[in-house]
Amino acid sequence: MPPDALPAAALARRTDPAGLGFATTADLEPLEGIVAQERAAEAVEFAIEMGRPGYNLFALGPEGIGKSTLVRTALERHAADAPVSDDLVYVHDFDHPQQPRALLLPAGQGVALAEAMERLIAELRGAIPAAFESDEYRTRREAIEEAFTEQRDAILAAFETKAKAAGLALVRTPVGIGLTAARDGEAIGTEEFSRLPEADQAAIRGALEGLEDELGGILARIRRSERDKHAQIRDLDRSVAASAVGHLLADVREASGALPPVMTWLADVEADIIAHAGEFVAASADGGAPIPPALRSAIGPEAISFRRYSVNVLVDRRGERGAPVIHEDNPTVANLVGRVEYVSTLGALTTDFTLIRAGALHRANGGYLMLDARKVLTMPFAWEGLKRALRSGELRIETPAQALGLMPTVTLEPAPVPIRTKVALVGDRTLYYLLCALDPEFLELFKVEADFEDELDRSADTETLYARLIATMVARAELRPLDVAAVARVIDEAVRRARDATKLSTQMRNLEDLLAEADVIAGRGGRTTVGPDDVKAALAARERRASRLKERTREAVARDIIRIATSGEAIGQVNGLSVLQLGDLEFATPSRITAAARFGAGDVVDIEREVELGGPIHSKGVLILAGFIGGRYARQATLSLQASLVFEQSYGGVEGDSASLAEACALLSAIGELPIRQSVAVTGSIDQFGGAQAVGGVNEKIEAFHEVCAARGLTGGQGVIIPASNVSHLMLRDDVVASVRDGRFSVWAIESVDEAMEILTGVSPGVRGEDARFDPGTVNARVEERLLDFAERARAQAKGA
Repeated sequence: MPPDALPAAALARRTDPAGLGFATTADLEPLEGIVAQERAAEAVEFAIEMGRPGYNLFALGPEGIGKSTLVRTALERHAADAPVSDDLVYVHDFDHPQQPRALLLPAGQGVALAEAMERLIAELRGAIPAAFESDEYRTRREAIEEAFTEQRDAILAAFETKAKAAGLALVRTPVGIGLTAARDGEAIGTEEFSRLPEADQAAIRGALEGLEDELGGILARIRRSERDKHAQIRDLDRSVAASAVGHLLADVREASGALPPVMTWLADVEADIIAHAGEFVAASADGGAPIPPALRSAIGPEAISFRRYSVNVLVDRRGERGAPVIHEDNPTVANLVGRVEYVSTLGALTTDFTLIRAGALHRANGGYLMLDARKVLTMPFAWEGLKRALRSGELRIETPAQALGLMPTVTLEPAPVPIRTKVALVGDRTLYYLLCALDPEFLELFKVEADFEDELDRSADTETLYARLIATMVARAELRPLDVAAVARVIDEAVRRARDATKLSTQMRNLEDLLAEADVIAGRGGRTTVGPDDVKAALAARERRASRLKERTREAVARDIIRIATSGEAIGQVNGLSVLQLGDLEFATPSRITAAARFGAGDVVDIEREVELGGPIHSKGVLILAGFIGGRYARQATLSLQASLVFEQSYGGVEGDSASLAEACALLSAIGELPIRQSVAVTGSIDQFGGAQAVGGVNEKIEAFHEVCAARGLTGGQGVIIPASNVSHLMLRDDVVASVRDGRFSVWAIESVDEAMEILTGVSPGVRGEDARFDPGTVNARVEERLLDFAERARAQAKGA
């Protein structure tokens, strides 16, 4: 006997408002944490507590189930009890100007040091020029210069007397001091010298030869003396500058807390200021302001620049409590590992350590960094930059061009920074398993997976828990409270979203959206509490916004543009059901599946596959169907069947095996020449033994065929056949349940293709008797008889050949 149609009570398991035990969500205690994610929460806690390298976290699961919320909440809870991380500053390295030095300082010390250095430079701009303008400095410098001048003049005077005695004169020219012929103590020119007697000329030449060497020695002594003078002046300048700088730098040292890295750098600063004290004097002479950067670059590397004494604060922890928790929404490689900026100066790009900028890993150092896995993977070089930092334990600012060796110009190479950052990636399961398979470094760096549940078991306790979750979301978003019937309606939608009447969906994003939309509808009606009609209206409005294509499809069926029969009988033709996904809307549509059977070589041709419109899973279903036909009916003879299967009026791809049961029924009808009721649609897959197997989208499929039949008028003979294993998934709309309750529509749950054929044809399937034959007149008997006839014709044809 064919199975009875399912009762209306089996088509939807509604939530009983009376069993929830409250009036409105305002009566419920708020719920802490995320529902049904105990396993994921344990994994997150473990990753946070595990201090060893490589124990970073990957939170995986579908979108909208609260992954980011749970991870962020856990990170913030742990971060609150952790010590505050260090400030990060970059300073000029006086020994290696192209390699700025990184300093990690206690929280707040970075800005304090930067401000102290600003004050220091401002004070030095006044103090150093003042020191060099003091009477004491001028007196000491003048003494040095006078001593040199007196010594030089005395040496030259003695030599000049000697030269005069030899008939020579000492002359000073722009190029130096020299000797020339003289008469009466006065230098004479070349022409006058030529008129002198030969004896006098010879005497003068002899005297010149004798004194030139001596003059050279004297000039060398003067140059050495001048170098000594400059050295004394430099020592004086250094002494004066050191006295001006020393007490001011002492204040900076005291303000910095005597930190060793800072002390080392300040010693370098002091030495450089003393060595370049003249720059401060020059700046003062120029009106108290340093030469502009553009002009400084133009006049050369010796130009005045006080920026080298600045402190570039990349990370400032002032006011922070606990470790940082950073979420980088745009994880480009520059936003992750930092960057060096450039400025245009006289048509050229220039940079220095003050243009170094922090990345998310800098800001999260000593704490936690959350990233969207898909965004990181789609940003060029970002994934490799992140892995390199985690693998090496240090953060190096490097442009992609540098990493590829494509940076021909000189640029900065900031010193790397040691990092202690726990990274949490959030993504879907596909990304996680692809990374596991394709990136050999992934599991070394992300050893902890937090796998989030898509759904939770439905029970009275979990329904109450879900109600508290709804109340928490309503309170957090400051929405109107829901009455108990509205909560029951929301829970029913969560069950439907789970595609299983025994489960509840954990999709928090969809739930939040539904509550907000229902609140707006209640507000339009002037209600202070959201009721079940508001929830129902919100769901209907959501579907309407996305239903343009669905409506056009239904219109095409109603106008017979897409031919779908809902009455009468036909051989080799069955109404199948397929599901379409468009954005957040999922709907089904009937499809006419036809089969043709004739004598042939034993092939079952999948036309969709032949024209490359059928996907691999659909092709697999057709091959399983062919295996079922051969296994059941070709035991005594060769299968001499040529059959074809196709989705009529299908112009796009066909994928999935949920039509294989309908295809089996169409093929059996075509072989056995058995008329099939067109008022019944079929969904389900089959195995090689003819058993019916569960498929997805069963609710949408039943509702789609119900809509088509309702538009033409429900007769009571229409309905849908589904696998028995799909019964637990049923959560049909109220209108479909009402039609079944009133006897105007039916849903049958079957275990095998035989039961489906009996419902479709009204003919018993038949079983094999002791004679290995099926009962005469049954479905299987008629199919087998025709196949045996094909086999006999094949044998006869072979003999004739």
